[in-house]
Amino acid sequence: MSTDGYVIGVDFGTLSGRAVVVRVSDGAELGSAVHDYRDGVIDERLPDGTPLGPDWALQSPQDWIDVLRSAVPEAIAAADIDPCDVVGIGTDFTACTMVPTTGDGTPLSALFPSRPHAWPKLWKHHAAQGQADRINTLAAERGEPWLPRYGGKISSEWTFAKGLQLLDEDPEMYQAAQRWIEGADWIVWQLTGVETRNVCTAGYKAIHQDGAYPSAEFLALLDPGFADFTSKLGHELSPLGARAGSLTARAAAWTGLPEGIAVAVGNIDAHVTAAAADAVRPGQMVAIMGTSTCHIMSSDRLAEVPGMCGVVADGIVPGLWGYEAGQSGVGDIFAWFVEHNVPASYAKAAAEAGVSLHDHLTEKAAEQNAGRHGLIALDWHNGNRSTLVDHNLSGLIVGQTLATRPEDVYRALIEATAFGARKIVETFEASGVPVEEFIAAGGLTRNAFLMQTYADILDRPLSVIVSDQGPALGSAIHAAVAAGRHPDITTAAATMGRRTPAVYQPDPQRAAVYDDLYALFTSLHDTFADGAIMHRLRELRAGDSEMPTAPER
Repeated sequence: MSTDGYVIGVDFGTLSGRAVVVRVSDGAELGSAVHDYRDGVIDERLPDGTPLGPDWALQSPQDWIDVLRSAVPEAIAAADIDPCDVVGIGTDFTACTMVPTTGDGTPLSALFPSRPHAWPKLWKHHAAQGQADRINTLAAERGEPWLPRYGGKISSEWTFAKGLQLLDEDPEMYQAAQRWIEGADWIVWQLTGVETRNVCTAGYKAIHQDGAYPSAEFLALLDPGFADFTSKLGHELSPLGARAGSLTARAAAWTGLPEGIAVAVGNIDAHVTAAAADAVRPGQMVAIMGTSTCHIMSSDRLAEVPGMCGVVADGIVPGLWGYEAGQSGVGDIFAWFVEHNVPASYAKAAAEAGVSLHDHLTEKAAEQNAGRHGLIALDWHNGNRSTLVDHNLSGLIVGQTLATRPEDVYRALIEATAFGARKIVETFEASGVPVEEFIAAGGLTRNAFLMQTYADILDRPLSVIVSDQGPALGSAIHAAVAAGRHPDITTAAATMGRRTPAVYQPDPQRAAVYDDLYALFTSLHDTFADGAIMHRLRELRAGDSEMPTAPER
């Protein structure tokens, strides 16, 4: 089997898309480019000014096409290769990012630009929590067999909750949406001219288990008009690493690539990163850490793990069960704190030192001993994905005094995200799914203090992916398999992916302190897990209840 040639991996993220050129024979990354989305996250109003409600998050399909037109040619130029030597292209996407389209794949946002429900709902669109609650309640009452595969709850971020919101709030757009398709599959459709659905997004985000979606009977009980919903999803699923089709002339003109090369089946950004880290064997948990964190792991055993995001046959690599869990906010929490809660004097000091405000706060936080700031925080600023599956929860910091400084809170927030990760790991192991290696990937791996804190709190060594472009490299690896240059994903990952084992070792003294703090975190976690207080605060913030009139004085 020839391993000549190059492949392209394209990663469609939350704020930008990136392309990387990779050599098939050894995984060397020869060139890359990034294209920032013009519209970014559409969360306050549509491009024409139409306002959106709370917890909305949309995107523009044009931004994704612009990545193909911009980042791919720029990456090829940076790699200084002949495009004719490229043998395949693979893509990955945020999930669950749902696109309502006509039967030929035209996004409804192009036809109805002033209708919010015509636009793609980004993964972090959380306005469908009420619909998710209805689905979960009915599924639990009926004992639906698929519910335990998702830890007992499905998320407001997922396919069916967002689809039910579409029906509830804009029935006309629901009828117009002949297809309800993941961005991961829509972009492959644009590249190949062929509609495909991948087993990964269908399994994790669209409740496809044991060869079927939820029954029409179940869906009709949610709403009679919802009974036909799965007709919009497609039923033939393509395995990961397969060839979805060939690059069309139109897509070749966008990208500068040869017409007819292999296009890999779509994939989720987090799940495809496992190949880039050569972490596709049982027990290897990969934490893809960025604005949020997704924890994915393959296993040779099937178990019901409370609060997980799903367990799917062949969901990461064929032949193994693929597990997913996650944290809805990590880097986003640090960014929120830096943007809104740090005095100007800190920004000035960072500028004078020639470092970012994040680096400045990290340096000051690292000077402390573990536990000396006297704080404990919950990492729920963007809700809780695992293990509580409640996106209406909110953040909490306990222990602040008039002496609390910004670096204290910054460190407490870093620790909170690590405590959240430990909660996920312990839940898996308590359910009989051992985590034998914890591998960090994503942009946050560049922060050595954060990585060491995770090692100390998890009390286990941390391995780190070598590539800075994990999802894009993973997509390129899948492209190499789709192009027939490697026989399967496991073989391709061993040749083209890599990680550095046990880069960070836990410090026994800090780990002991963090054991005590983790006990406090767990107590706080369990106290607020029912959401009673946080949900009520959320209602008041949204103005969903009558506020008492202030007494006259």
